Amino acid sequence: MRCCTNIIKKLIRAVCLLCCICFAPSLSAEGIEVNKVEARLTDEGYRLTADFKIVLPASVEEALKRGVTLYFVSELAVHRSRWYWLDTDIESFEQTTKLSYNTLTRQYRLSRGGLFQSFFELKDALRAVGYQTSPPISADLLDNSGGGYLSRWTKKNSQIGASASMRLDLTQLPKPLQVNALTSDQWSVESKLYHWDISPEAPGSEGQR
Repeated sequence: MRCCTNIIKKLIRAVCLLCCICFAPSLSAEGIEVNKVEARLTDEGYRLTADFKIVLPASVEEALKRGVTLYFVSELAVHRSRWYWLDTDIESFEQTTKLSYNTLTRQYRLSRGGLFQSFFELKDALRAVGYQTSPPISADLLDNSGGGYLSRWTKKNSQIGASASMRLDLTQLPKPLQVNALTSDQWSVESKLYHWDISPEAPGSEGQR
């Protein structure tokens, strides 16, 4: 009888362990990933937008909470792709977003150009940092009527595309921290360069991971 009881207990523990493995929430990978990109036609012209998912490594998050300001640099570009030559940029934009933490108010502060926002939760602040948009790009550059870039490039077997990327700029960290950050994988926080095609005839063109 005791033997049967032990066997039943072992089976229950095995089932519980299996459930924990199967239903345990997966941990998000650290770094930056591109969730969604878009090139949309507005009254002012085409706007590129990118939604980056940012997960900070523990050491970077700890430094932020200790008062170190983080600088995220995003790059959005429209380019011409040709099979016989290197890509050529039509328009390229770079933007820096600052993220800091105020220990007195316990709030995260985002600064981007003339925009300032405050957040109580880091996840909300990182979501705002991850949303990047470019200034309007003249529709004439991508219009295939009226001699725009697209009409000229189509004849040359070329294609209009866009790219998006983001990285944590280590060169803007405090000097004492730069030495360790530049040699540590924990501080290598950046996305891969993401490319997608643009179809100027449509109201917008987007891609999603």
